[in-house]
Amino acid sequence: MSYQQQILALEQEWQTAPRWKHITRNFTAADVVRLRGSAPIQYTLADMGARRLWHLLETEPFVRSLGAMTGNQAVEMVAAGLQAIYVSGWQVAGDANDSLQMYPDQSLYSVSSVPTLLKRINNALQRADQIHHMDAMNAQMDVLNARRSVQANGNAAASGNAAASVPYWFAPLVADAEAGFGGTLNVFELVKAMIEAGTAAVHLEDQVSALKKCGHMGGKVLVGVHEFIPKLNAARLAADVMGVPTLVIARTDADGANLMHTINDPLDEAFITGERTIEGYYGVRGGIELAIAKGRAYAPYADLVWCETNKPDLGEAREFAQGIHEKFPGKWLAYNCSPSFNWKKHLDEKTMLTFQEKLGALGYKFQFVTLAGFHTLNASMFDLAHNYNLEGMLAYSRLQEKEFEMEYEHGYKAVKHQSFVGAGYFDQVQTALTGEAVSTKALAGSTEEAQFHAKMPEHVIN
Repeated sequence: MSYQQQILALEQEWQTAPRWKHITRNFTAADVVRLRGSAPIQYTLADMGARRLWHLLETEPFVRSLGAMTGNQAVEMVAAGLQAIYVSGWQVAGDANDSLQMYPDQSLYSVSSVPTLLKRINNALQRADQIHHMDAMNAQMDVLNARRSVQANGNAAASGNAAASVPYWFAPLVADAEAGFGGTLNVFELVKAMIEAGTAAVHLEDQVSALKKCGHMGGKVLVGVHEFIPKLNAARLAADVMGVPTLVIARTDADGANLMHTINDPLDEAFITGERTIEGYYGVRGGIELAIAKGRAYAPYADLVWCETNKPDLGEAREFAQGIHEKFPGKWLAYNCSPSFNWKKHLDEKTMLTFQEKLGALGYKFQFVTLAGFHTLNASMFDLAHNYNLEGMLAYSRLQEKEFEMEYEHGYKAVKHQSFVGAGYFDQVQTALTGEAVSTKALAGSTEEAQFHAKMPEHVIN
């Protein structure tokens, strides 16, 4: 297509496609086409993920997600039935960063770190898909060969479904872009890197980049509306230039903040206290009213709006949802079911069982536990190390028996660690190169093949 035809096609898509209903851009289709370059590049995983996530949000009451720190954690989440994966900047800061450091959640790590983790997760999910695709193909060939054999002997054809049910491995990734690590150009480049790494969605928060902190820390400094909206537009422009319908999530930390960097909008002026800090920041009346005002300002430029809260409070969640929907009916919302909350202090078990369903009914379509990977990794390792220190191999054997039980009851596969990470897949590569007579297959004759078989748990036997 000519330059003008590309512009017209993009304008038509923005005007007519359901995907872009109620989305505002402060740039033109001509800007996008001008910045794309002459060689179109396909970002398959990002595109697949964005389209799938949008479809899930359109069709499901809500989507649950957990924060993954490693590729293996993401594989287990998908295997267990979750439909999307959250990639937390806090967890990147705490462990999984390119700076090879342990940091608090204050944007201290290298800006390339989240894209790196996205690549690791997508590579792990791709390997899981390859392994299960190979196993399904091998099972189909086994059934086909069995049918040929019985038919040749004049018997009834063998029956059975060889293709085992497997998860949709390429779960959409929703990734943390922090406060953008700078200005609009920094946001533009970061979001491009995240899309290249295969993310389906990105979220940005309305804090000063140089002072960014976890939403549950003190000392947060908000930016003005006129500083944050350009960042949301920068994220959208990056996605449009790359030709991917990436979802943009706007997060406000106004509920738990009482400082603002600049006052340059009537919306922000309405909440100032008149006080200034020693650094020159403005005092503001933080809380749900300011969060609603900020959320309304961001809503036209975002696919979802997220208010970071201080505790799991259905009443506050309802107030925020009603405040947004009063002006933007049906706008999708996101909710952080944060590990920073003491859940049993605020909710009883009966309430927790239905908490997310009630949030979903209010429009909170994406709900996630940000630090699930961090807490699971640390708690499970400490528990094993503590018991191993006291009981030696008996402690490890108990872990192994738990794995066997999960394998038998739920199809957990990591207990067979060699095949889980692809030993059988690369045996197949070796076979393709050398032939069926190859003598150096890794799984053939392994202790895993000889000793690891799903066992019926004792409580089932008894």
